[in-house]
Amino acid sequence: MKQQLLTMLQMQDDMNTKVHPEWRKQGFEWHRAIWVELAEMLDHYGWKWWKHQQPDMEQVHLELIDIFHFGLSARLVSGQAVSDIAAEIEQDLKQAQQQPTFAESIELMVANTLATKNFDVKTFAGLMAQTELSFDELFRHYVGKNVLNFFRQDHGYKTGEYIKIWNGKEDNEVLMDVLKANDATAADFKEKVYAGLKAAYPA
Repeated sequence: MKQQLLTMLQMQDDMNTKVHPEWRKQGFEWHRAIWVELAEMLDHYGWKWWKHQQPDMEQVHLELIDIFHFGLSARLVSGQAVSDIAAEIEQDLKQAQQQPTFAESIELMVANTLATKNFDVKTFAGLMAQTELSFDELFRHYVGKNVLNFFRQDHGYKTGEYIKIWNGKEDNEVLMDVLKANDATAADFKEKVYAGLKAAYPA
């Protein structure tokens, strides 16, 4: 787990640096991004008593991946040694905290996020457990989303030239197909995912 966490922390730093070379000094509100994503995740899970809702677990898992991106950024910006951050996250992931319901666990994480302005890994681990998202799946989808973000940047995302719909499918959906076709334990998993996206891109 530690090696996978180190890999993800390095990938997050690389992605943030691609967006802004001095990203640590920009004062980005990572905690705000986390609680907004948590609210979106609750919408995907369903909470409205006045209408029938079925949890969209694929979207819930995608929101958890996005939250992990922001959470790693919040930890990295502290300037703490990356190996220490990885060790702390590994320990916290093993001490999952949760409430009786998924909605209440989300609210606990929102409260902790607002109180600390940081990444509440223990409650995040509780949310993973309540939605049956394993660490290996988190890693697989994290790497996939990170590679997609790189791919978007490389293909004109900032300038508005990027094509979001690929032959009738959103790029996120294409990513899911590419991930299913590749082995996440392979040393060149990241490169294979990028190559798969490149082969499918319509431009």
